[in-house]
Amino acid sequence: MVSFKSKGFLSKLYYWLPVIVLFVSVLNEFDLNYLNLNYFSFNFPFILIFFFTLKEFRHFDYSLVFIAGMINDTVVGLPLGISSLSYMLICIATSYFRNITIRPNPTKDWFYFLFVISLVNSINYSILTLFFSYNLILWNYIINIFFTFLFYLVFISLFKFYMRGLND
Repeated sequence: MVSFKSKGFLSKLYYWLPVIVLFVSVLNEFDLNYLNLNYFSFNFPFILIFFFTLKEFRHFDYSLVFIAGMINDTVVGLPLGISSLSYMLICIATSYFRNITIRPNPTKDWFYFLFVISLVNSINYSILTLFFSYNLILWNYIINIFFTFLFYLVFISLFKFYMRGLND
């Protein structure tokens, strides 16, 4: 594995990689509809934000997460502040969970992640339907929660590999 002990450009880029990936993911807003996969969607920023706020990653600042939410609202076309509210609720719930946890357990983290994304998506759904009169399909939210929950396991293994690269 490559050691990033030096303070060069590549080292700084590697340290800021989660924030860069967050901004790329909200700017890109990739959609798998062109692959004709009808019932498949997941929310990668939720996974990224949950993991790095849970691990208390020092370069993952909440203000950058808030700005990423504003950018996501602009790209997707949602009312400004909805994604920022979602992302900040994830940060708050995760920091609370981090502070009350004595011994970290990946299984407990995984099921707490399910609780948090379910809560955040239900708040989003309620706000968008009640206040902004969006016609949303609840089934799409359920599918998104399910696949985001499943893909959490895949991405945490990649993120742990990244964190090991920082510690070497």
